[in-house]
Order: sequence, then structure tokens, then C-alpha cells
Amino acid sequence: MTKLKKVILAGLLLAAAIVFNRFLSIKTPIVVISFGFIPKIIIATMFGPWWSMLLFGLADLIGALLFPFGAYFVGYTASAVISGFIYGIFLHRKKKIPAKTYLWKLIVACLLSNLICNLLLNSVWIYVTTKKAISVILPTRIVKELVTVPIYVAIMFGMHVFFEKYKVYDLALGKTDEESVEDESDLKNKENSVENNKKIDKNSTKKVSTETNLGGEKDETNS
Repeated sequence: MTKLKKVILAGLLLAAAIVFNRFLSIKTPIVVISFGFIPKIIIATMFGPWWSMLLFGLADLIGALLFPFGAYFVGYTASAVISGFIYGIFLHRKKKIPAKTYLWKLIVACLLSNLICNLLLNSVWIYVTTKKAISVILPTRIVKELVTVPIYVAIMFGMHVFFEKYKVYDLALGKTDEESVEDESDLKNKENSVENNKKIDKNSTKKVSTETNLGGEKDETNS
């Protein structure tokens, strides 16, 4: 992918993140679930940590300036940048990866980001800007994170499986069919290698167990 195409694609995802975050959400009596996380996690998966830090930060800054919910505070932008780094480190897809691997990486990234950025840092920023006691803030925020993490993971894992099946990532990044086939072949080779290692380990365990049993029988015979 050329730098120009990468910038254009990043810009489109950035715009989607801002619009989704401000205008596409589900409000319940307990939490507000915003779908701005969808383009953000796609950014992290496709571009890695450095682009994610930049675009997550810009999404928060531009969104706060264009569609403010209140006075702008730089702490929330810092939280967004840190969140981008966490997601980018865990989810960056350099090549096609097994669905199970992506799933556990997604779970870990969501838990870390929500714990460090949403639950801890953002609670501090709310205290700084509103002077509300953290003991008052935390209970509702904990409930929010417990509700949103499974929802985020389920939606993004489903989208990831869909994108992999129909090669959306490869098409967006401008990969040729040959490169996509090479990625799939590398993935199959890795999976076969893992399965072969498991079989070897099982056979080795059975062999050791058999030798141990035979040794015990010989000892009983000699005695």
C-alpha cells in the first residue's frame, strides 16, 4: 500500500470514529454504549500502535472540538492515546492470524484499555474536572466496564472473522491475491506445526508412561 492510500484510509477511519462516537450510540439507564470503538479497533488491527496512538488522539481532540459534551480537557486525549497504543500493540495484524489468537489478544487489550484508561485515568480526570469524589464515581464506572467489555469483544471478534473470511483487510491494504495466499499458507503451516508438536508430546508422554509401567513390573518380578 502506498503512503497516500494509507493516509486516505486512515482519514476515512478517523472520520468514522468521530461520527460513530458522537452520533451512533445506545443509551440505557446504566450505560451509554458508543460504537466509535469499531473503526478504532480496525485502525489498531490494520495500522499498529503508532498510527493508533495518533488517530485515537486525533479522534478525541477533533470530536471534542467539533461536537463538545463539555469543556475540553487534555487528560481524556492522553487516555485515548494510551488506549491506541494498547490496542495497536496487541491487535496489529501484520499477517493473517488464527481466530483464537486474535480473540485472546482482543480480550486482553480490551481489559487493559478499559482498566487503565477508562476506569482509572478517566475517573481521575472526572474528579479533576468535576470535583466529584472517586468513591462516588467508581461504582457506576465499574458497572459500565463490566457491561461494555463483553459487548466490544463479541462485536469486534465477529467483524474480524467476517473481514478475514472475505479478505477485507487484504483488499483495504492493497495486498495481491498471491500475498493473501502466502499468508494463508504460512498460517496453515504454523497450525500444522503446532498440531504435530502436540502429537509428538502425546507420543512421548505415552512412551515414558509405558516404560515406567514396564520398569515397575520388572521390579515386582525380581522381588
